Amino acid sequence: MDLSIHSSFLPQDDPDAAIAFYRDALGFEVRMDVGHAGMRWITVGPPGQPGTSVVLYPPEATPGLTDDERRTIGDMMAKGTYGSLLLATPDLDETFTRIEATGAEVVQEPTDQPYGVRDSAFRDPAGNLVRIQERR
Repeated sequence: MDLSIHSSFLPQDDPDAAIAFYRDALGFEVRMDVGHAGMRWITVGPPGQPGTSVVLYPPEATPGLTDDERRTIGDMMAKGTYGSLLLATPDLDETFTRIEATGAEVVQEPTDQPYGVRDSAFRDPAGNLVRIQERR
């Protein structure tokens, strides 16, 4: 098989704040911004990697969810326990400093983990955890 990751989905509840974080703090390209029925789906991705994208979607648009499930998702987003993304960079300290300077919410400063990786973490405006590992 020849498989690759094309798109991943993360919830967002404020499209403009999501764009500001992923474009301005992380340096991603905004590839599509599609609106329908008062909601927006935003596709972003790292420059130079056109085949890999993150779709920032309004979770309330998910078909088949009950009102209770929508409330649960909203509660989990508010706590930062619903969505996550793992990125990698060759220079974690430089990347961390640049993202922190944008005012992004820091969850963890660069740390050498006992399981062999060096990483840091931020939260995006919707509460999603964005971990960044240093490539070794």
